[in-house]
Amino acid sequence: MATIRPFPSSFSALAARTTSRRTRLVFCCSCSATGDEALTVAITGATGFVGRRLVQKLLSDDHKVCVLTRSATKAASVFPSSAYPGVTVAEQGDWEQCIKSSNAVVNLAGMPISTRWSPEVKKEIMQSRVNVTSKVVDHINNASADSRPSVFVSATAVGYYGTSETDSFDESSPSGKDYLAEVCREWEGRARQVNEDDVRLVLIRIGVVLGKDGGALAKMIPLFMMFAGGPLGSGRQWFSWIHLDDLVDLIYESIKNPAYRGVINGTAPNPVRLAEMCDRLGQVVGRPSWLPVPELALKAVLGEGATVVLDGQKVLPVRANQLGFSYRYPYIRDALKAIAKEL
Repeated sequence: MATIRPFPSSFSALAARTTSRRTRLVFCCSCSATGDEALTVAITGATGFVGRRLVQKLLSDDHKVCVLTRSATKAASVFPSSAYPGVTVAEQGDWEQCIKSSNAVVNLAGMPISTRWSPEVKKEIMQSRVNVTSKVVDHINNASADSRPSVFVSATAVGYYGTSETDSFDESSPSGKDYLAEVCREWEGRARQVNEDDVRLVLIRIGVVLGKDGGALAKMIPLFMMFAGGPLGSGRQWFSWIHLDDLVDLIYESIKNPAYRGVINGTAPNPVRLAEMCDRLGQVVGRPSWLPVPELALKAVLGEGATVVLDGQKVLPVRANQLGFSYRYPYIRDALKAIAKEL
């Protein structure tokens, strides 16, 4: 039996709203970044590295969050009701009710890809993204006009572009031909099935997210602290990154700003070669970056999954710059220094 942990105010009252679609759209899109109007945002992947920080950001601006999860027990452990009174936890049987009662939906769900890719794992990497996205889109499209969310922000990845040591990619670049590009095309294709006559769709192609509690740095920092850090493979591969706080700000702005629409690259404006990133990381944690990890060693551990770190792409956030998005950390050194202060 699916379980909903209700908001302090009646959840059924939210579900029974009869505001017209026209009014709902004006309500959502007129909100300022300072949170003049309270929103309800439904989120998949809320217990993950990015999702946790996004929930905190929304709650800090007095919005409410509905966590769409497969495990209410896990979600409740991450967001205990005593500390997160603005959070509702809904298992899959109750996703539709939460989505219909929300102004916006953010889709962040997906199995991590930095692992050994057996045929079973590759299938799960694909299905974990496509199946959840399909379910969310169906619930949005099946909602009546007066209860349909106004905006759908769906994560995708810079893996869409394939890899290159020489080319640059922006939102207008074609898709690559490798496995991750195929995953991203399928992922985005399902998100694009949302009814865009009624719902503003934003697809954020996310790069490597930097923060101390997850992602690539959570694995790299301990190695550097033990004087075992260094570049992975040749070090010449491009590293298209974004600080966690900037990504959360970009998602938040995508929810609230009607100018944000279509594909937006979720990367910092200054990608670097991986060797430079490792040098900068060594500097900010006071450790050398002298012990490169051989390509053969990575392939032995990760198999095909090693392509995530051995290959790369130079991705530029042209659309975010056009929209005037303000980065807190446009340069890798500043991003890493800010993270190092939290260690």
